[in-house]
Amino acid sequence: MKLKLDKALSLVAAGVLASLSSAHAAPVYEIQNITEVLNDETGLVEVDLNGTLENTRNGYGMGLNADNELIGISKGKKLLTDDDINSGIINPEDGLQPEETLTYSVLSPIQANNFTFTAQENDPVDAWTPTFFSIAGTTPPSERDDEGELVVNSIDTYLYGLNNNDTKVGSRSGVEKTLPYEGTDEEQEFWYYRDFEQRGVAVVAGTEHDLIPPYTTYTFEATDELPEQDVELGGYSLLAAVSNNNLAAGYVSTDIAETSKSTINNCVTQAASSAETDSPVPVEACIQNNQYPNSNSIIYIQYQIRAGVWDLATLDANGSPTFTELPLGLEPEENSTATYVAQGLGVNNNGVVVGRSHTYRTGSDTLYQDPAYWVKNDEGVYEHHRAPLNNDQYFGLAYDINDDGLMVGYYQRYIQGYQRNKFFIYDINSGDTEVTTPNDFANGLSELSSYPKDINNAGMVVGNIEVTYEKDKPRAKAAFLYNHNDGDFVNLNNQLTCESKGYKRNDDNNWERHKVTITDGDGKQLTYESSFYLVEANSVAEDGTIVGTAFVRKPEYQYDDEGNLIIGENNRPYFALDGNGNPLTTNIPRMVVLKPASGAEACTVVDDNEDKPYERKGAASLVWLLALPLVLLRRRFFK
Repeated sequence: MKLKLDKALSLVAAGVLASLSSAHAAPVYEIQNITEVLNDETGLVEVDLNGTLENTRNGYGMGLNADNELIGISKGKKLLTDDDINSGIINPEDGLQPEETLTYSVLSPIQANNFTFTAQENDPVDAWTPTFFSIAGTTPPSERDDEGELVVNSIDTYLYGLNNNDTKVGSRSGVEKTLPYEGTDEEQEFWYYRDFEQRGVAVVAGTEHDLIPPYTTYTFEATDELPEQDVELGGYSLLAAVSNNNLAAGYVSTDIAETSKSTINNCVTQAASSAETDSPVPVEACIQNNQYPNSNSIIYIQYQIRAGVWDLATLDANGSPTFTELPLGLEPEENSTATYVAQGLGVNNNGVVVGRSHTYRTGSDTLYQDPAYWVKNDEGVYEHHRAPLNNDQYFGLAYDINDDGLMVGYYQRYIQGYQRNKFFIYDINSGDTEVTTPNDFANGLSELSSYPKDINNAGMVVGNIEVTYEKDKPRAKAAFLYNHNDGDFVNLNNQLTCESKGYKRNDDNNWERHKVTITDGDGKQLTYESSFYLVEANSVAEDGTIVGTAFVRKPEYQYDDEGNLIIGENNRPYFALDGNGNPLTTNIPRMVVLKPASGAEACTVVDDNEDKPYERKGAASLVWLLALPLVLLRRRFFK
C-alpha cells in the first residue's frame, strides 16, 4: 500500500514477524493511545481513547509509516453552543450525541464536517495524540476568533495515505464562495457555492499540491436564444495511496457523463430565463445544487472516471506533479453514451497500481466492475489486467498490493441466498486462474462479509469482518488480522490484553472493568463501565503495528422534541436511563493504535460486553474513497 518499509527489516521487526509465522501464534496486542484521567469528584482514575480532535465526535485511523507517524480523519462537529462549553455543562471530549447534521443547501453557509490529523509515537507531549493537520488553510475545529466564537471551516479535508518520506495524500473540497441573492426572501443575503466538490491533494516536503483533473469545464452548445458558453464544474480527483518512491495512485474526471448534460443545460437555460424575474437563479447556484447529494444520496452531475498515477517527485512546467491516466479495462464503442469508472486505490514500491475498473471478462460481452491491477510493459506503458473472478463472483475491487505482488480486495457473491462480500488474495506473478478466498472463522467458505484494507511485505493482512449471523439486518463487525504464510485468521479483539479491553485489577487481584462516574442534571451520580472494541484495522506496518478504529463506550443524553439538550438546575445534562435507572450508553468511533506485546497474554475474561459485539454504525472510514454517487435522471429542486 502506501506504508511499506524496505525489504531489509530490522532484527527486532524480523523477530516480531517470525512469531507471526508459527501456526496459531497470532501476536497479543496492546492499545497504545489509552489515556487515564482523574475524576475530581470521585478521586478515581478513568480510562478513555485519545483518538479524535477536540470538538469532533468521531475519529478514524487511516494509515501508518515506518517512523510511527499516522494519519487520521475526525468527523462530526457536536451540538454544543458556546454557552454550553463556557459554562461547563459538559466536557467537549465526551462524544455528545447526536452527531451534528449538516444540511446541504445553496441558501446556507457551507460548514466543513471532516478534518485531518496526524499523531506520532514520539510526540513531545503525549504519544499518539491527534494533532490537527491543516490543508488549504483550514483551521482546527476548536479554533475561536478574537470574540470567542468558533471559527467555521468551509473546506472538508481527507487524508488517505502517507509514506516513509512523510508525503501525505488525500483530497479536499473547495472553499465557500458567495453571490448576492436577489430573490423574494428578504432575509436571504447570499447564494453559497464552491468551485469543486473533490480535489486531490498531495503534501510533499511541506509543499501542498492541488491535483487538477483533466476535465473541469462543460461547454454549453449555442442555441437560437443563447450563445456557446463554458460552465465551470470543477471536476473530480482523489489520491488514495502513495508509495515510498512518491508515486501516488487515485482517480480523476476525464469527461462529463452523458446523463448529466441535460442537467447542466437546464441550469444555463433556467439562469437565462430567470434573469429578468424577481427570483433570478445564477448558473453557479444551480450547478452547486446539482452537485450536492439529495435526501436519497443522489447527485445529478456525474463524470467519466479513470484511474491515474502521479509522480510526485517530478514536476511539469506548471509546477504540478506529472500525471498518467491508466487505461480502462475495455475499449468503449465510438458512440457509446455509457458512464465507465476505473479507480486506483493502492500502489506498491514497484509501481504496480491496484483498484477496480469496468471490463469485459474473457468470452463475455457482459459488463463487470472487477478488481484490477496496472503494470508497466516492456515499453514502460501501463497495461490493465483483471483479477480472475469466476462467474459466481460478479463484482469486486482491490485495496492494496505488497512488493511481492500479493493483491488483496473483495468480491461479491451469493452465499446461502444472500449477497456477501468476501476477502480475496491474489498473486499477480503466479498466473493462477482464480483468486484465493482465505478461510476466516470456519473451515470452508463462511457467509461472513470481510473487507481487507492493507497488506504488508510479510504477508500480514488487516481489515474488518462480520461477527454475527443475522440474515436481514446489519451485522456487527470486528477488526481482523490474517497471516498469509500460515492461513491464521483472528479477531483482533481476542488478541488484546485485558488492560486494552478496559479492565483493571481490583483489590482481590481479579479483573474488572474501569468504572466511569457522571453527575446527572438532578445531581445524581451515575456509573457505567468502560469498554474498547476494535471495529476495523486499516493499516499494518512491517513490525506488526496496526492503526484502525475502535468503539469507545460513552453516555447518551436526553433531548427535547426540538432536539435541544435538556439541562438541569445544576447546569448539567440529563442522561438517558434504562428501566433500572442506569445510564444508557452508545459507541463512538475513535482512532486506535495497536502494537505487539511481547510476553503478554490475551485477555480471556468474558462479560456482558463481550456477548453482544457492536454494530458498526460510524466506522466506515474508507467509504469516502469509493463514494462515486449514483446517477438518476430526475429533476431536483432547491432546498
